[in-house]
Amino acid sequence: MSLAEAEARVQRTSWRPLRLGTLVGLRWLAIAGQSAGILIVAFGLGFPLPLIPCFALIGLSVLLNVALTLKYGEVQRPSAMAATLQLSWDILQLSGLLALTGGLENPFALLYLAPVAVSATTLPQRSTLLLGSLVVTCASILAVVHLDLPWKPGEDLVFDRVYVIGIWVSLICGVTFVAAYTNRVAHESRQLADALAATELALSRHEQLNALDGLAAAAAHELGTPLSTILLAAREIRDEVPEGPVREDIELIISQAARCREILVKLRTLRETPGDPFVAVPIDALLAELVQPLDNQGKVLSVRAERGAGAAPVVRRSAGLLYGLGNLIENAAQFAEAAVLIEVGWDKTAIFVTITDDGPGFPPDLITRLGEPYLTTRARNAEGAEPGGLGLGIFIAKTLLARSGARLGFENEASHGSARVRVVWPRAALEMQSV
Repeated sequence: MSLAEAEARVQRTSWRPLRLGTLVGLRWLAIAGQSAGILIVAFGLGFPLPLIPCFALIGLSVLLNVALTLKYGEVQRPSAMAATLQLSWDILQLSGLLALTGGLENPFALLYLAPVAVSATTLPQRSTLLLGSLVVTCASILAVVHLDLPWKPGEDLVFDRVYVIGIWVSLICGVTFVAAYTNRVAHESRQLADALAATELALSRHEQLNALDGLAAAAAHELGTPLSTILLAAREIRDEVPEGPVREDIELIISQAARCREILVKLRTLRETPGDPFVAVPIDALLAELVQPLDNQGKVLSVRAERGAGAAPVVRRSAGLLYGLGNLIENAAQFAEAAVLIEVGWDKTAIFVTITDDGPGFPPDLITRLGEPYLTTRARNAEGAEPGGLGLGIFIAKTLLARSGARLGFENEASHGSARVRVVWPRAALEMQSV
């Protein structure tokens, strides 16, 4: 499975992040708080309140919760539009209660932030923008049209207009900040989760193919013995049978058995057996193996070993190591103008691989963010197209190589470009995997 296929498979489902039970539960919490607040103000503090209209609005939310629960159940996940409509009702219902109890002068106007925060965390940006606009509209109306704030009978509580405007401005700023900040954090979290899921899916597919190769090799090994017995018996029978149709049939059996043997030999080579000496290879040979499939792209890819202390380190050709390094080399080959240089070196404590291409390089303003998922990673080409894609390949490579103990660094070799990726492992950690 390719990287693009893995990403498409992860993002194939529609956006339905919230369970209906979550929305209903939050609304029950709001209903309980609103009811308690009204009862305390009316009967605890003795302030006059329009109880019937207030409880009528609360009763509508109760009916909505009961109807949604009976019709859909709590485990159903509504669409983004359905969730947006429910949160819109919550805003309108809160606006009605505030209009009956003092408008923006009521300190509970702060609760406008709750539906916007829920949307910013779980819904698309357009839903959050719609709900934020609804809050701004309702708050603007309440700043002018509302009943008086409930207070002690016979006393008038008058707020200066500047104070009310200040409440309106602070509420708008709070809604904007909460929506922008929460949405950004949630968006990055979702991107990271999707990218990790795509990584695991691609790597899992790669490992499944390796396991299938191993199964084929095991089957070839088990079938080898009975096939040899068939060949041996057929040849002995052939020597005892005179020329004729029967002998021709035996010759056919022998030829087909020989063909089966050739097929089994091919199956054995699909995957190295545990005793295969090529399961663990020197690091420079591993890089040469990764470069070979890219030789037909019309660009020069060369591997240069800078030998340090002792012989070349021997590492295991694990799926993560092959996929990670292969992704970085393929990325460099894609953006190179003519050549890619892969340098490998080692000393007593570390193993390092440097991949340098002669392409446009990394945008300087994005170098510090390389390795994040869904990030454009290369400069635009002459036609203005964006060749860097979403940057998910670098994220996957960085994630897989980090599992082997590697640290990655990104830079431009020259001011005009030439991207360079440097991968460094502690020598003991990487060689340990080859044991």
